[in-house]
Amino acid sequence: MRNLIITLCSLVIFSITAKAQVYEPVKWKTSVEKISDTEFDLISTATIEKNWHLYAQSVPEDGPIPTTFSYKTTSDFETVGDTSEDEGHTVDDPVFQMKIKFFEDKAEFRQRIKVLNQELSIVNGEVEFMVCDDSKCLPPEFIDLNFNLAAAIQSDSNSEKANLFQMGTSDDTSQILEPVKWKTSVERISDLEYILVSKATIDKGWKLYSQSVPEDGPIPTEFIYQLPEGVQLVGKTSEEKGKEVEDKVFKMKIKFFKTSTEFRQHVKLANTDITSITGEVGFMACDDEKCLTPSYVDLNYDLTNSVEAKQTAISSSSENKGESRGLWSIFLVAFLSGFVALLTPCVFPMIPMTVSFFIKQSQSKAKGIRNAIIYGLSIIIIYVLLGTLITAIFGADALNALATNVWFNIIFFLLLVVFAISFLGAFEIVLPNSWANKADRQADRGGLVGIFFMALALAIVSFSCTGPIVGTILVEAASKGGVAPVIGMLGFSTAIALPFALFAAFPGWLNSLPKSGGWLNTVKVVLGFLELALAFKFLSQADLVLQLHFLEREVFIAIWIAIFGALSLYLLGKIQLPHDSPLKHISVGRLLLGLLTLSFTVYMIPGLWGAPLNLISAFPPPLDYSESPYGVGNSKGGNSVGSSDHSDLPDGAHLLAPHDILAFNDYDKGLAYAKEVGKPVMIDFTGWACVNCRKMEQNVWVKDKVLNKLKNDIVLISLYVDDKRKLSEDDVTDSKLKPGKKLRYIGQKWSELQTIRYKTNTQPFYVLMDHNEDNLIDPVGYMPDADEYHEWLSEGIGNFEN
Repeated sequence: MRNLIITLCSLVIFSITAKAQVYEPVKWKTSVEKISDTEFDLISTATIEKNWHLYAQSVPEDGPIPTTFSYKTTSDFETVGDTSEDEGHTVDDPVFQMKIKFFEDKAEFRQRIKVLNQELSIVNGEVEFMVCDDSKCLPPEFIDLNFNLAAAIQSDSNSEKANLFQMGTSDDTSQILEPVKWKTSVERISDLEYILVSKATIDKGWKLYSQSVPEDGPIPTEFIYQLPEGVQLVGKTSEEKGKEVEDKVFKMKIKFFKTSTEFRQHVKLANTDITSITGEVGFMACDDEKCLTPSYVDLNYDLTNSVEAKQTAISSSSENKGESRGLWSIFLVAFLSGFVALLTPCVFPMIPMTVSFFIKQSQSKAKGIRNAIIYGLSIIIIYVLLGTLITAIFGADALNALATNVWFNIIFFLLLVVFAISFLGAFEIVLPNSWANKADRQADRGGLVGIFFMALALAIVSFSCTGPIVGTILVEAASKGGVAPVIGMLGFSTAIALPFALFAAFPGWLNSLPKSGGWLNTVKVVLGFLELALAFKFLSQADLVLQLHFLEREVFIAIWIAIFGALSLYLLGKIQLPHDSPLKHISVGRLLLGLLTLSFTVYMIPGLWGAPLNLISAFPPPLDYSESPYGVGNSKGGNSVGSSDHSDLPDGAHLLAPHDILAFNDYDKGLAYAKEVGKPVMIDFTGWACVNCRKMEQNVWVKDKVLNKLKNDIVLISLYVDDKRKLSEDDVTDSKLKPGKKLRYIGQKWSELQTIRYKTNTQPFYVLMDHNEDNLIDPVGYMPDADEYHEWLSEGIGNFEN
């Protein structure tokens, strides 16, 4: 059972990276060897990529899936004995933690058959196998095998002729070595964009050198493409990571490849009439003793026989900025990103919920510390699983859909309101006595379950803020392959867990202090007010996604003013609640907190008349989602952004209040208008419930130099990935990310566009492109520094003008 769990976990880890990279570490080749006129050996040869291993036909119980051959037997032949295999290696497998026989680099399997019908020419079979590296396993795979007996008979005849010829020749005939074999393929990005793939299969013991080698080193691998008119190279030919060690022949550190490697070249076509591209590769191959003379091989790329490009292959050459960061650097960057995520509006407000939960869970310092450690570990486990498993299983926009799901937000709103009313003293949330008795007998188990689900709430609720950071980490880690996405999420969640574990431990320390009257109830009441305020954030998100205009900006701010105003009166001793002790005077600390809360209440009041309220810009609905988008008293005011007379605007356009930025919510209409006016396009992948999107719009876009660019120099297309409006029947199409599923909502359409074209599903995400839909500059995500964002805009617009 333990090894079954290991296998399942390995498959989960594999599914994480499968979104970004399709692994095919084993290639199968068949041949036939003639033994006699009636007996043949069916040979299945597996070529295995470095660091991967293929398991034997016999493995221990609870181990991996064994390699299994089946042959479609007929009356024309019969098998003789079982399928034999190479010697292989038997070692302690790090994944399954048992001694297992497996093969590396290459393995050969032979099945002898006896032919009963001399007309037999083809034997069909199938191999089932499983491959693993030291950290993960791929799902079992089935490959069809075809054995050509006729070719073996012909080969045997030719061999006899060759032997007769060699009997009259010298034994000193030199051997011609060809340790590197080349094969080409083509991956299609679009009708006018392709990836030319050149794959080298390298014999054991030999190595192929990189495209870049030190001076006085070997001849580098070099690609020359004969480009027809209308074909343009995009960037340089990329190559795999390879190895860089001390070369025994050249006595220097050189990057090289063993077993197999791929080189990829991105090309663009001017028209679809071009069907093939030719090229040439020059290379040198060496083993540990000698080098062969440079070889030159012609390459032909058939564009008519292409497959859909792997997601990892679709990247601009501008992204080739050196070697990818190692696992440790990914962990470090992700770890620091986790601390940044703590400062986002969705994470920081979770602190009072955490403290309030553990007030009831911890009665001693020791138990508080124990609960804190369990809570921190729960966060790490949940983030790794939530950020990878759901993405792998349900698709690229699953987490965003969960965080912006209407029913999820409404349920969480109701849950927080119930918690808040309980903390304010209206009632206590207790289990039935029978439940309580059982909980007493299994106290530890019950406590762990509660802690785990508290950690789960944190992970889900905060994802709309942390999503852009998590998405960036996963995209960068996926480019490394292997376990890098898991390492990235581990670093991120560890940074999140450390502070929250300390917050979770705080109630244990608090309860171990001497009692001091009713101040603990005051803490609970303050937390109740904060939870009540936070609850309306989730109700607002549901309202935004549905576009009901039930909880517009003014209503939301009015509710917050009432809540924090009541909290101010409570802290100043003007309001008493049921469980409060008699209050003769208030402490200095309580007075200062009351004054701070009162100041915050007064600060929010101008928001009722259109003030931006930058300190809390991420919480209320956006400025244009209000009764008076342009502010009270403005002649442009109205019930919604569309209330003004915009009859003179281009088809599909509207003005974003209160700054009148011309914007489109339809991709095709926006692009057509950009071509008409000769301006570049800025795509704004956003969401109604995206917190960081609101922060960008209300804190960065409003800066004069940025606003000037947005209003005058670009055409803005805002695509809402959580738009729940249904597509028209003519626009309903099949999903390319989820075969068999339909795209039924506008938001699904834009989410899939972002994921397929730009390989990310986080918002905000900004793209500057020209009229051919080519990027003018690398896209960016959340960028709260207005100067940096302005510099990005200026550079992209400048590239368009040049």
